[in-house]
Amino acid sequence: MRAFGSGADRVRLLIQLAVTLAGIGVCLLLEPVTALAVAAVSFAVFIADLWVRKREVAEISAVCDKIDLILRGSEDIVFDDYREGALSILSAEVQKMTVRLREQNADLRREHGFMKTSLEDISHQLRTPLTSMMLVIGMLRSPDLDRRQQAEYLQELLSLISRMQWLIETLLELSRLDAGAVTFRTETVSVRELVRRSFEPFEVAAELKNISFAGECSSDIKVHGDFQYLCEALGNVFKNCIEHTPEGGSICAAAEDNPLYTCLTVTDSGEGISSEDLPHIFERFYRSSEFARNGYGIGLAFAQRVVAMHNGSIQARSALPHGAVFEMRFYKTTV
Repeated sequence: MRAFGSGADRVRLLIQLAVTLAGIGVCLLLEPVTALAVAAVSFAVFIADLWVRKREVAEISAVCDKIDLILRGSEDIVFDDYREGALSILSAEVQKMTVRLREQNADLRREHGFMKTSLEDISHQLRTPLTSMMLVIGMLRSPDLDRRQQAEYLQELLSLISRMQWLIETLLELSRLDAGAVTFRTETVSVRELVRRSFEPFEVAAELKNISFAGECSSDIKVHGDFQYLCEALGNVFKNCIEHTPEGGSICAAAEDNPLYTCLTVTDSGEGISSEDLPHIFERFYRSSEFARNGYGIGLAFAQRVVAMHNGSIQARSALPHGAVFEMRFYKTTV
């Protein structure tokens, strides 16, 4: 009698019995044979209804058992046994919910793995300059140093601190971008001014390496976006070019406009990009053996993230006969 265990089921049963008995009573007053027929039919209907109710309860219990197994971590539970009736609709909705929960669980696992790897990479990235700083500080404590050596060590120390500051600030900006905590301003940006302001912080570094710079951009070419973030993104591209361009080299920035997009191209005369590194240079914390000496593997990743959030794309390729080309496209329609 599990099918009639609830209060609503008991009320339903009592009403059904009352109606049946009333019908039989009326038939007994009119025709005893008819009363027997009604009683037989009523009993058959009652048995059929009881069987249907027990089957529904069994199926509901099976669904509950499957849900319990899913909650316990089973991955191979499906709801394909129910193809008709209200239970099939419920099963289909539970199946959709299960698939979505599995997808979210997989996403969480991937994010957890990414965060674990990122924290390990950040720890490694910070450990290297910190170790160098401790060595420089130890040498500064030597009583045999003259003023020239002290000045050299202090300059090295300042350089390491500057690199660590850039690393931490870029990581914080990347975290804010990933968390969706950044609201970009929409303004009309002159590409010529963007190039000038982006290269400005690196003029001294380029001059020390005797690297020439040319910005071939028309004043009429504009893009729409957040000027400050675009400066940081393009500045990271310039930083990468300066780090991988030898003394006496050159860097050129050029822009062109067409009905589909505005293209900003940065070309250097450096060592170029190997075919092995090319598919990975925009990956976060990627550092090839050639780049390990200078880079941290986040500058280009930051640039790609910012450009993508401005409805754009950034690509890299090797230039002939040597050097690298970075092409940033800002599309005028959503792609």
